[in-house]
Amino acid sequence: MSKYVAAAFEQGKGILRLTPTWVPRSFCIPGRRIKLHPDDYYALGGERGGIDERWFASTTPAANGPLTSKDEGQSHVVFEDGHKQHVFLLREAVDVLKGALVGDRIWDEWKSWPIYSKFFDNQQPLPFHIHHRDHHAALVGQRGKPEAYYFPPQVNNHGGDFPHTYFGLEPGTTKEQIRACLEGFAKGDNRITMHSKAYRLEPGTGWNVPPGLLHAPGSLCTYEPQRASDVFAMYQSVIMNRQVVPEELMWKDTPADRVGDIDHLMDVIDWDLNVNPNFGRDHFMEPKPVAPVEAMEADGYRAMWICYLSDAFSAQELTVLPGRTVTIRDSAAYGMIMMQGHGTMGVWPVETPALIRFGQLTYDEYFVSELAAREGVKITNHSATDPIVMLKHYGPGNPDMV
Repeated sequence: MSKYVAAAFEQGKGILRLTPTWVPRSFCIPGRRIKLHPDDYYALGGERGGIDERWFASTTPAANGPLTSKDEGQSHVVFEDGHKQHVFLLREAVDVLKGALVGDRIWDEWKSWPIYSKFFDNQQPLPFHIHHRDHHAALVGQRGKPEAYYFPPQVNNHGGDFPHTYFGLEPGTTKEQIRACLEGFAKGDNRITMHSKAYRLEPGTGWNVPPGLLHAPGSLCTYEPQRASDVFAMYQSVIMNRQVVPEELMWKDTPADRVGDIDHLMDVIDWDLNVNPNFGRDHFMEPKPVAPVEAMEADGYRAMWICYLSDAFSAQELTVLPGRTVTIRDSAAYGMIMMQGHGTMGVWPVETPALIRFGQLTYDEYFVSELAAREGVKITNHSATDPIVMLKHYGPGNPDMV
């Protein structure tokens, strides 16, 4: 396998072409905005549930229960060998190339690519749930999971059933009230969101979501950079009076000897974070320009920070104006996904498909090594009218974040 990894790295001049990675969720209804063909949203079978997620630059296995398929959630690299194609895991490329791919700084600290991003695309909101902090996740051999949300306009032609997200708990909520909701999980609707507040979601904006925060993501299609972990627990039993959440998901990622112990679930909650009266002010993210907008546009592009409040990852939206060629330099490796337009990026074509069949290869997703990012990636927009728009997600400690 190592010979294919090295050959693919050389073929792409430090940029690896990735295959689409589709992930189903049994407790979700697809919003049908992630460009998968209408016939393919249940390509893995009704028992697995609808495909409502696409994962980007992922070396993280999806935690999807006993029916999870081999390598589910993990990105694959495509190597074109004449008329033959060889496909292998991005994780294998990271293991072989190490710092040459992800950068010495990240490899030395993490010995991995420690983040990924995804689209989650639901017709309804997700259940009110939580991602564990490091010390709770470590009890089940995982890492804590900070994440962030950005709502790309290109994949939000409709808002779904409930384009609002519950975040945290209303100030004044007591631990006794939340404990009572958890104790009543199996009895029907435990009404836990009556103790929370829903915030309207706006395309082109985002939110920072630290671990330990109760949240019920709304029904906009969401780009979600996050730590390389799939740790979570569901705290809501019924969604919108329609869908029942299995009780075993309340105890997901609970140590075996603590299953049934409500005290453990209460301890997973970062209480001060959840009852912060200034949560909106502290965690809402408007895009911020990387440099003065007028100067960037004069050079043919516009780069905006869209996720910037976590030290675990960061993300940008890059726009290349119609008919322009630019060279973009970054200090860190990144995964990227095309949102709009077509052209070239380095030696590769880039294009934004309108529709993708399950199992079809595309030219819309790549992993850019730190070496290539530092040398500069040349991007040419072949359209006279349509901008190229791509989303880029970086690992922890991005030196370009100031």
